[in-house]
Amino acid sequence: MRGLQSMLKRSAALLLFLTLPAAGWCADVWLVEFEGAVSPASADYLIRTLADAEEANADLMIIRMDTPGGLDQSMRDIIKEILAAKLPVVTFVAPDGSRAASAGTYILYASHFAAMAPATNVGSSTPVSIGGGGSPFPLPGQPPKQPADEDEGDTKGEPDDESVKPKTAMERKIINDAVAYIRGLAQLRGRNQEWAEKTVREGANLPAVDALAQNIIDLVATDVDDLLRQLDGRRVTIDGQERTLDLSSPNVKRVEPDWRHELLALITNPNVAYILLMIGIYGLIIEFYNPGLGGPGIVGVICLLLGAFALHMLPINYVGLALMLVGVALMAAEAFTPTFGVLGLGGAIAFILGSIMLMDTDLPAYQISLPIIAAFAVASIGLFVFAVGAALRARHGRVTTGTESMVGATAEALEDFDATGRVRAFGENWQASTERPVTKGSTVRIVQVDGLTLKVEPSD
Repeated sequence: MRGLQSMLKRSAALLLFLTLPAAGWCADVWLVEFEGAVSPASADYLIRTLADAEEANADLMIIRMDTPGGLDQSMRDIIKEILAAKLPVVTFVAPDGSRAASAGTYILYASHFAAMAPATNVGSSTPVSIGGGGSPFPLPGQPPKQPADEDEGDTKGEPDDESVKPKTAMERKIINDAVAYIRGLAQLRGRNQEWAEKTVREGANLPAVDALAQNIIDLVATDVDDLLRQLDGRRVTIDGQERTLDLSSPNVKRVEPDWRHELLALITNPNVAYILLMIGIYGLIIEFYNPGLGGPGIVGVICLLLGAFALHMLPINYVGLALMLVGVALMAAEAFTPTFGVLGLGGAIAFILGSIMLMDTDLPAYQISLPIIAAFAVASIGLFVFAVGAALRARHGRVTTGTESMVGATAEALEDFDATGRVRAFGENWQASTERPVTKGSTVRIVQVDGLTLKVEPSD
């Protein structure tokens, strides 16, 4: 009996020893939150996080997404990195009520695994009007909208419904480019190509359950833990090699945005970029009117550079920017050459129109708030009509510094003299000359400054 117990104890110890290495190992899973529009800031954040995960030899990266769409170039930058990733990437549309619309649908299709939480949706990927025509994510180098050419562009496979069929050659090119792109992603990941084309041409949209049924996504999960349980044991091909995911003991690392992402996200907000641009213009103007202050000029240059950088990363309408600058110039001209409000009113109108047109997109995430435009328009009118006008009036006023300001001032005679003598002026003793006799203690008026000699005369 004792021998049996001893043997059982040794067997249990051996089993524990053999399972210790397995128990100590866990899958390294990185979880990154992605909310809001697809922008240069979010693209930089996701790309750098993916690179860090690869460097850390992570086993899996999850992008928890909730996006209305965004810019084409930023979307393509993200997709390129996902396709070249050395580890599996999962796009998880969550939590409940989230969406992967427009550019988010492309990112979902490009991921190794696509998942959605209940009560989420995907689709609506039709290139919509931007600046009067074109793509919701502006294609690099996209020319202005052109009249349709019946012989230009391939319309094969497009719907016959006139309500959804592109009307111009440029629109057909953009639609066909988007269709080919998303179908290629669908073919690569083995997902529904027909629906992928439909969401581009017709703006189709589906909830999570229907997306799973139509092979648009791989699974529906309630949360990250449920997602990892369902992914455990699934196979994925990375760099031509097939891997099996072992997520039985996951160690989830939640990635927090760093200062670089926070800064890019802040300055690429259209409202913030607009404010930085205006502060920069005001700072330089104040410095020009008051040379030597330093502070307004330094702040103006920094804000102007940040604003220019932000505008460079945003879909900017250069006509709108030109109208803003013309408006500022006209309001400044009103202070120099008063025209009873003609230049000021014209400048205010140009400034407001330029501000509204500044962002060349219909996407709500890239619009400038109208109250901010109105506030800066009123402030600009006030600054140039009143503040600049006051500065100009002060310039034409009486000189209060230098030797010119001394003429007309009074001094006290320190002795009797009728040619040269000494007087006290401005708290100092001066050599003085006069053509009329002066008595000690009398008040004299300065009529001329000749070097260090004051020419005076009795004040009476």
